[in-house]
Amino acid sequence: MARRSTIKVALVGNPNTGKTSLFNELTGLNQKVGNYPGITVEKKTGTFALNDEVTAAVVDLPGTYSINPNTLDEDIVLKTLLNDKGQDFPDVIVVVADVDNIKRNLLLFSQIKDLQIPTILVLNMADQMEKKGISIDIEKLKQELKTDVVLISARKGKGIEKVKEAILNYKNLDTSPLAVISHRMDAAFFDQIRKDFPDFPVYKSWLYITQSEHFTDLPFKDKLLKYNQDKDKLKRLQHKETILRYQQINDILKKTYKVDRTKGKDVRAVLDRVLTHHIWGYVIFALILFVIFQSVFDWASVPMDFIDKTFTDFSNWARLKMPPGMFTDLITEGVIPGIGGVVIFIPQIAILFLFVAILEETGYMSRVVFLMDKIMRRYGMSGKSVVPLISGTACAIPAIMAARNINGWKERLITILVTPLTTCSARLPVYAIIIALIIPQQRVLGIMSLQGLTLLGLYLLGFSAALISGYILHKVLKIKERGFFVIEMPDYKIPSLKNTAITVWEKTKAFVFGAGKIILAISIILWFLASTGPSDFKNAEKDLKVQATEKNWSEKEYSQQLATYKLENSYIGLMGKAIEPVIRPLGYDWKIGIALISSFAAREVFVGTLATIYSVGDDEGNEATIKERMASEINPETGEKQFTFPVGMSLLIFYAFAMQCMSTLAIVKRETNSWKWPLMQLFGMGIIAYFFSFLTYTILS
Repeated sequence: MARRSTIKVALVGNPNTGKTSLFNELTGLNQKVGNYPGITVEKKTGTFALNDEVTAAVVDLPGTYSINPNTLDEDIVLKTLLNDKGQDFPDVIVVVADVDNIKRNLLLFSQIKDLQIPTILVLNMADQMEKKGISIDIEKLKQELKTDVVLISARKGKGIEKVKEAILNYKNLDTSPLAVISHRMDAAFFDQIRKDFPDFPVYKSWLYITQSEHFTDLPFKDKLLKYNQDKDKLKRLQHKETILRYQQINDILKKTYKVDRTKGKDVRAVLDRVLTHHIWGYVIFALILFVIFQSVFDWASVPMDFIDKTFTDFSNWARLKMPPGMFTDLITEGVIPGIGGVVIFIPQIAILFLFVAILEETGYMSRVVFLMDKIMRRYGMSGKSVVPLISGTACAIPAIMAARNINGWKERLITILVTPLTTCSARLPVYAIIIALIIPQQRVLGIMSLQGLTLLGLYLLGFSAALISGYILHKVLKIKERGFFVIEMPDYKIPSLKNTAITVWEKTKAFVFGAGKIILAISIILWFLASTGPSDFKNAEKDLKVQATEKNWSEKEYSQQLATYKLENSYIGLMGKAIEPVIRPLGYDWKIGIALISSFAAREVFVGTLATIYSVGDDEGNEATIKERMASEINPETGEKQFTFPVGMSLLIFYAFAMQCMSTLAIVKRETNSWKWPLMQLFGMGIIAYFFSFLTYTILS
């Protein structure tokens, strides 16, 4: 069988042009998400068949308005397209543009075209043209731009085959530059560049000169120094380049692009007036958040109960079918409860991601950013900070990376430091299980779930804490640099079912497998630590048989006392006992202490840890679900239930504020290039969590 050839494709475009929609249409679920080597910028790649013999390998580069980078994401675009020895260097570039913002989009296209790499222009949102009164002479546009132009509607899946056909025929594309801008800027200057860099297209050499700070290991770096001696001249030439490009784009569009707004039927302005209103905008946003958090509990309750029961039954079945011994205990008390502690929260996490994806797909999220800018300014941040803060409801790690789009260092730093206070999906399992234990399943006014309102309150608490912390940091941090706020308002769209489904699938899968690996590993370690111990543990049966005889215990009483004694004297029990004096003022016992220790690796480990501990410590844990085991846990000192309302609320407050995610600390270190800031987060948030948990428990007890 003949080996298939591969064409490497790079997708490039401004934000909100539908680039990711096209990527999803081309690749479907055949895509991977990772990071670029050595940095934490997300890298999306995928493959798709062009025909029986040729496969396309596509990389979705970060959105950018220009090839001249201002952010870390944009820096990736520059370095990928200039490094012809890199693994992501494309055979062909597909530039995705929005038909309604074509002038701005063509600036980026003209820069890429001048690199003399085969380039295709894809005009997206063709389904909006008639509504907006837009007409385009595609054939004339092809001639003017010296490239292939494809009209598509990525969200409706129209024109995708034509894109594939254009990619397949990329070798026939005209790779000449769009215009000899260099000579119109300064002929002598660019003639010298050609002499110094004869192996490069002149525009590529120009980018190396003007963006030399982004390249530290070029073999010809010494040649660049003479050009960088006159910084003012370079700035003047860059400004002139932008003006000339726009002049050229205007000339082309006059011949090819017509807009008759009298024929359009655009309701965008009406919606914007309502959704960004200084009063109604906030009311609508609050109602949307209310619906989201009500749905997270109401819709997920049935599948969660089913999953909980299924894993309990599976553990019981495995215990009956497998021979007694340590391996069986590992599977039934460590592995199965640990995995169950992750899988049980898939419904809630998927629902949360579903709503976030819909808000982004419709274009509403950009309105939220605009709406919140004035408020965020008061707290030392900008409207763009809302994106990381809201994204933090999924995971603080990509949310912190999203702060790269904030231009000012002070605003960006404050956003990075306070984002972990917003309630991420890792807290959701902790919140869900504790709320289910201490908050009754009641309705307020007959429609609102009391549990859902509690969850909404915790999210609002986290967001409020982030704002207050931002205000304090704004006053304390002596950094004078400030950024500027620019936000694009994309058109409103009906959410694409395919895009939304892929987003939910990828985000949920990342949570399950990312958290699952950690939780499974920790569950096995915890099982081992709970199933072994020093001399007291090893002599437990011998010592307790004496007591059983003296106190005339029944077989059931003996089994219960043995399980409890062994757990207390295991290695993990001793760890919990060691920190118990510190956490006792918060209402926690040594078992909860174990869960607190383990959840510093990742918050969501809390539930899996307790599931493992209670499985090990319960001689009849065969029939009880995770929630039932926690609900029946008794405090030996008071004789009351361990998870009372004061204890549960104390735990909710602790997890609302504590920085219990080593991965987030690592990302903060990477993004700030210092251990100072993550250590400040770790100890600062820990002190705040302890103080308010103590206050909560004391007041409610």
